[in-house]
Amino acid sequence: MGTTERRERQRQELRKQILEAARELFATEGYESVTMRRIAEKIEYSPTAIYFHFKDKEALIRELCTTDFLALAFQFQKIARIADPIDRLRRIGLAYLEFALEHPNQYRLMFMTPHPPVEPEEGLLEKGNPEQDAYAFLRATIENARNARLFRPEFGDADQLAQLFWAGMHGVISLHLAKANDPWVPWKPVQTTSKLLLEGLVRGFTCKNTRAAPPSAAKRPKAKR
Repeated sequence: MGTTERRERQRQELRKQILEAARELFATEGYESVTMRRIAEKIEYSPTAIYFHFKDKEALIRELCTTDFLALAFQFQKIARIADPIDRLRRIGLAYLEFALEHPNQYRLMFMTPHPPVEPEEGLLEKGNPEQDAYAFLRATIENARNARLFRPEFGDADQLAQLFWAGMHGVISLHLAKANDPWVPWKPVQTTSKLLLEGLVRGFTCKNTRAAPPSAAKRPKAKR
């Protein structure tokens, strides 16, 4: 490896360290409380090194949000080919849970940490494009189900339905991330709670003839005569 390649690799490694430190600090200490100097201290570099890569905190949060929301959208694209929109909706909820459990700091920063509105890097994250925008993918799935008349007629607003499903899953996940180690409540496994919540939401919003039978029903032995 030549000198130029080695320097570029070192530069990229430092940039990665800065982003990871900033993400952790923003999520645990709050965006407003964290300074560029604090991030520099976290990785044991001078503030000058941070400013060489990012001009300010806004540039840092913009790159973090762009990267993390693209990662979530990619998680959803794995299930994009599921034809049944209700089944796809269930899988979206489980993929959302999986993302949160695998990347808790990313989830905390994206959905549990107040910070200024962020405009993504131009050309990297397109609002409304289901391949890049996780909310757009969720909304499009709900719109598919609504057009197929799978939802009860009183639930006609796709955005409202998307936000109800999102809020339900976020509630379970955020409680788990914030309070799972609190012994005051006998917390149930988050995977089990999430699946039950998803099924409750699906059954509450959909028409009766679209509701899948509980998994146990298919396995129940026939009664002997």
